[in-house]
Amino acid sequence: MIPLVFTPDRVRIGLAGGGAPAARRLAALRAGGAEPVVVAADATALAGLNLLYIAGLDLGPAEKLATAARAAGVLVNVEDVPALCDFHAVAEVRRGDLLLTVSTGGAAPGLAGVIRRALEVLFPAAWAERVAEVAALRQGWRAENLPMAEAAKRIEAMVRERCWLPSPEAARSKAE
Repeated sequence: MIPLVFTPDRVRIGLAGGGAPAARRLAALRAGGAEPVVVAADATALAGLNLLYIAGLDLGPAEKLATAARAAGVLVNVEDVPALCDFHAVAEVRRGDLLLTVSTGGAAPGLAGVIRRALEVLFPAAWAERVAEVAALRQGWRAENLPMAEAAKRIEAMVRERCWLPSPEAARSKAE
């Protein structure tokens, strides 16, 4: 597996399918800033797409569409059919610009969901403001030409002083 984060205004994303699975995928894509092109299940107009999500289609039409998309040079994800996927969707937690993801490579999506729910508790909504605060500090430090290593030290000290995360030692001890 190779994790990637796409900038939605630089990647053309399509969505084919219907029902609740397609609605969930559409909501997730929009949460990431994408406005996917809606693709009909019998589509032949796949040119220009980079990625295609297929959700809520029966296996036969999904496989046919995935084959056509690949022939057009499009990477494909067919929800709940790992054998037809070029990439896998991740379980995600969004807190402003903070994006936490979990993947089992399609092998155990239910487990990824359990871990995602735990991350939602560990990283509450306040993290959106925390990330924004650190980003503003970082911009100032960059303007001052502060070396990246020093900025990293300052951020680590800030996280520790404000108790935003358990110490690595405490987390390790609790896990054992």
